[in-house]
Amino acid sequence: MSRKVNGKTWLGVLCVPVLALGLSAACKSAPVAADPAIGVGAGGPGSSGGGEYRVLAPIQSGDLTLFPVVRANGKAGEGAAFLTLDEGLRSGDVEVTEAGNARALVRSRGGRQPVYQGDQVNTLVLINHSSKPLVLLAGEIVTGGKQDRIVASDRIVPSDSDPVDLNVFCVEHGRWTETSNKFGAAAKSPAQSFMVQPQVRQQAMVAKDQQQVWNAVGGAVSSMAEAAAPAAVPPHPGSTSATVTTDSGSGIAVSSEMITMLPSTGRNLGTTSYAKTMAMDAVAQKVDAAAPELTRAREQVLVQLKQENAIGVVVAVRGEIIWADMFADNELLARYWVKLVRSYAAEGLTTVGGHRAEATVAQARRFLDAPMHGEEKSTGEVGVYRTLESQAGTTDQFVLESLLPGLHEEVHVSRVKVNRPASMQPVEMLR
Repeated sequence: MSRKVNGKTWLGVLCVPVLALGLSAACKSAPVAADPAIGVGAGGPGSSGGGEYRVLAPIQSGDLTLFPVVRANGKAGEGAAFLTLDEGLRSGDVEVTEAGNARALVRSRGGRQPVYQGDQVNTLVLINHSSKPLVLLAGEIVTGGKQDRIVASDRIVPSDSDPVDLNVFCVEHGRWTETSNKFGAAAKSPAQSFMVQPQVRQQAMVAKDQQQVWNAVGGAVSSMAEAAAPAAVPPHPGSTSATVTTDSGSGIAVSSEMITMLPSTGRNLGTTSYAKTMAMDAVAQKVDAAAPELTRAREQVLVQLKQENAIGVVVAVRGEIIWADMFADNELLARYWVKLVRSYAAEGLTTVGGHRAEATVAQARRFLDAPMHGEEKSTGEVGVYRTLESQAGTTDQFVLESLLPGLHEEVHVSRVKVNRPASMQPVEMLR
């Protein structure tokens, strides 16, 4: 169970460490023991196949409740064997560029290389120079080029790779002017890099539709602008750009003027970029304030999660469970921790209404325990990776499996709550 003491959250069952700075522990730190009654069976048709999970006592911070998840069998994957996008961009081992600039990345290895006709909204080109395979998660942002983009779906890029087509979605509706010939993380921001919040990430993973992604980004940017209104910049004339149509032939076009304006405040943030919005001091402060214990006492939380050997979390915002992220091991979870927590916090900041009742371990367990039914969609690259997508009522599951020699394992699992009409929900299998 979790308890709040003097306005702060204490995590534990017997005697636990404090999760906020400035408070001293009343007793020695000890891992939270998982009750045998709250194990989660992940086996069965359509499951992630990674054995049973256990859900531990929650960490509560602002409007967020995070339930640490551990594997009941205690086994861990090989997270250290993989390179993350942030690490690759910082070191220069990973390069990302517009498709029209791909010739600069092509290596002379013989054979036919792909020919790109020009820059494309929903395609970038990536090369991994590292000796480690690269993990990419849906919703990770790369900034630069002609528009900021997000990775469309989880995937793995092998080490020392040839250039690969990277499916992406634009999260900066309105710009088509090159700011740099290569992409990077948001280097000037306090967080250094971002992952879009769940409402945007869901549109990329579930809807797989550029217009839906743009709609979600517009709503999120407007909500963050409103939350940061006291510190927002005064209005100024909007910028314009040429109309651009996606390469998919869908007819989706970038409008000529897309500065977000809030009629209620008469203020705007002067950008349609999700990354630039998140990097603004006024917004960043609001996001951090939405999950104070998790942002101010990050190292303490990570130590606790390592003691528990947590490999992921189930996420609740204002008492409603909306998401779960699980990784190969605790080490890989820790490397994604900052960008994940800030994405969850942004969701709490922009969520309007909703009940305030505390989510429970039993609810988190049921969210992970829901068996997947119906058709399982599989995509990937032979010998490199496979993604499995399945549904269970209002829950969708996405599994990224490595098929690389010596690294046959689940690298990342996401469970997503989807507001899907009953008529569109998969029919449950007869038992």
